[in-house]
Amino acid sequence: MTFSLSENIKYKRRPRLKTNKMDSVKIKAIVVTVSDSRRETDDVSGVTLVGLLLEIGAEIVDKIIVSDEFEDLRNTLYSLTEREDANLILTTGGTGFAPRDNTPEATRAVIEREAQGLAEAMRFETLKNTPMAMLSRGVCGIRGETLIINLPGSPSGVRECFAVIKDVLPHAVNLISGNSNHLE
Repeated sequence: MTFSLSENIKYKRRPRLKTNKMDSVKIKAIVVTVSDSRRETDDVSGVTLVGLLLEIGAEIVDKIIVSDEFEDLRNTLYSLTEREDANLILTTGGTGFAPRDNTPEATRAVIEREAQGLAEAMRFETLKNTPMAMLSRGVCGIRGETLIINLPGSPSGVRECFAVIKDVLPHAVNLISGNSNHLE
């Protein structure tokens, strides 16, 4: 099946990986900082997210910084979902109301199915800590065997939102990989 994200770019869906339905799939994550101004030396949110992922036993496959430019971000997210060495992409930044906050739109352009419960849970729980949580437009969704989750750009927002979803991430990744065994 061929998808076209723009008139000039054609993509092919990667084949599904074969997994033993009884095996637990390890989280293999890519952290994407979305910012026009951050560099490796001052990417506090990205580094925070890497640390949180390591705490739950995830493998960090890559960590990158991408501009807020819609086309660049969309194409980057798409190409990352094509990688066979990753099953989770976490973005930080670009989810607010500023004119260049394009992360939700770029994510929606790439995903095949939304995972609304994750985004709703993050907003609901973090709203208990700050009224600013209702300004988050972050979305979550699935493309192929990859889960994409948008997190806020602040280190505190990253920590608070990750705390809400961390316990369900292993099960979500297992389900997406085809392991349909449900938790008791």
